[in-house]
Order: sequence, then C-alpha cells, then structure tokens
Amino acid sequence: MAAVLETASIRRLGRVAYSEAEAAMRNFTARRDAHTPDELWLLEHPPVYTRGAGANPAHGPRFANGIPVLASGRGGEITYHGPGQIVLYTLVDLARRGLKVKQFVALLEQCVIDTLALHGVKAERKAGAPGVYVRGAKVAALGLRVARGRAYHGVALNVDMDLAPFAAIDPCGFPGLAVTQARDLGIAVSAAELGEQLAGLVLEKIGDA
Repeated sequence: MAAVLETASIRRLGRVAYSEAEAAMRNFTARRDAHTPDELWLLEHPPVYTRGAGANPAHGPRFANGIPVLASGRGGEITYHGPGQIVLYTLVDLARRGLKVKQFVALLEQCVIDTLALHGVKAERKAGAPGVYVRGAKVAALGLRVARGRAYHGVALNVDMDLAPFAAIDPCGFPGLAVTQARDLGIAVSAAELGEQLAGLVLEKIGDA
C-alpha cells in the first residue's frame, strides 16, 4: 500500500461555502477512476447548518438565528459548521485500500483521538454515536457518503469557534448533547495547525491499511 500512500495529497482550501465544497466533492468522486490519487481537503465553512440524508427536521434548528440550513448528501443528522472549526474531507478510495466503511469511520475517529492526545487531552468514542467525545461532550462530528467504494465528506473538529449556534439544534440528532472545542480543553493552537496534525495522521493510517 506504500505506493498508494505516496499519491495521496492534502489540499488546503481556506474558507469555502458548504454548497460549493459539496458540489466539488461530488464532481471529484463522479469523475475519478481506479488510478485517481486520494485527496484530503482541509477547510473551514461560513456559518451553516447541514442535515444529512434522511435527517429528522425535528432536531432543529428550533429558532431562527439567521444561519442557513442546507441539505447534505452525507449520512447523519443535523450539525453546525462555522469559522474556527476545521473540516477534513476525505476523498478516499476505500475499495482500493481494502477498507470497509465501519473500519474507515473507526480510523477517522482514532485519528481525532490521537490528535487530541498529542496535546494531553483524552478523548473517546461513544457506542452508537459516531464522532469523538471528551467527558461526554462532542468535540468532533463525522459523516460520510460512499459511492462505488469511494468515500467523501469526512470529519469536523471544533477548535476555536462560537459554539452558541449548537444550542438551536440537537447536535447529530441527540437532544441535550453537550459540545466542546479544543480551545476550551486547553489546546492553544489554531484550527489550521490542528487540521494539519489530523490530516497527517489520516494519511499515515490509510497508508497502513
């Protein structure tokens, strides 16, 4: 698998509108073939709520706050994206790497856990609730879509952002779920820096798959 790892790359896209990023991911995935290198996209989004395919509207938003609500092709329920949250989109050919979807979800969760551990923060998974948690509060949300064995969408890690918009929703469909972020856990690095660490670990782990 080393040769496949060598062709994977990280793209640093800055701040991109959610609809623009999702359209680009769909286009990339539709056009790729068996030889297309995998890509990891690091970016941030302007404030937006996104609902996964089949999400229940009852999970919010429960009041108007001027933040748009968009349908998303990923799995999962509603979540919030905004500046100060690093998003890592994982355009990875799972079939070529011999990865099952559940394996890939676990891999991404472990990369977040390992990233936070680099800064002395102990994080964990929660059974039946994809993502990463610290003392019961969600610090990273995860949602994927897989087409023809090729994944896109990915993971969103709260770093240094305004968490208030989460109060209008049931994050990821769980009423009363607390959310947290790296800054409040004592991690004093930028979203870009933490994103680089996370992306590096993902590259390493998919290379070992």
